[in-house]
Amino acid sequence: QVQLVESGGGLVQAGGSLRLSCAASERTFNRYAMGWFRQAPGKEREFVAAITWRGGRTSYAVSVKGRFTISRDNAQNTVYLQMNSLRPDDTAVYYCAARLSNSGVYYTPRSYDYWGQGTQVTVSS
Repeated sequence: QVQLVESGGGLVQAGGSLRLSCAASERTFNRYAMGWFRQAPGKEREFVAAITWRGGRTSYAVSVKGRFTISRDNAQNTVYLQMNSLRPDDTAVYYCAARLSNSGVYYTPRSYDYWGQGTQVTVSS
């Protein structure tokens, strides 16, 4: 059982930056592909970014590409989401997710086995 704990959310003005962190309890964290998703009120959970187990490949939603960067530090069992040039429509609860996999990135919530509790990101205009 992998436990994921997100942190780093908060309130920021449009154009600002935040860095989200997701700490994993699993010692074999480097066997997991990781993803970030978000869910705004009244909307479905949507893909934001994903990274392979070694960090060699990343993928982004069109809406965040060029503004957000996903990375991971396997020595620290942590995955990050650097968010720059934030916009009000980035406001959502952000979740990290893990899937046991030694290849590939994954885009749908059902592809992941473990989820964090979420962290709120609010961008004011």
